[in-house]
Amino acid sequence: MEQYFPFILLALAVLLLFVLPARQRKRMAAQAQTLQDSLTVGTPVMTTSGLHGTIAGLGDKTLDLEIAPGVVVTFARPAVLEVRKPAVEAQDVDTTGDDTPGGRPADGTL
Repeated sequence: MEQYFPFILLALAVLLLFVLPARQRKRMAAQAQTLQDSLTVGTPVMTTSGLHGTIAGLGDKTLDLEIAPGVVVTFARPAVLEVRKPAVEAQDVDTTGDDTPGGRPADGTL
């Protein structure tokens, strides 16, 4: 049995170094393809460089990304890292700056 021990270790090393990483790469490629298939116009996304925007147009190998109102840039489709949730609507954010009910300053002055 001791004479087969080096062969068993070699077989385990092949399994760990070649087979398992290949399965991981295949799974990651499938996830990337699923992401690419889910892209539609109007979808908020983040690119691999960290740029956030909304898809304005789709091509075979590129996509147009609107990063600000009226500002559209073209990216390669694989540059999309993830689909993002829409930002908080402006009406949900309190921009008045006062903390008291009724809109009066805390010190009682008008």
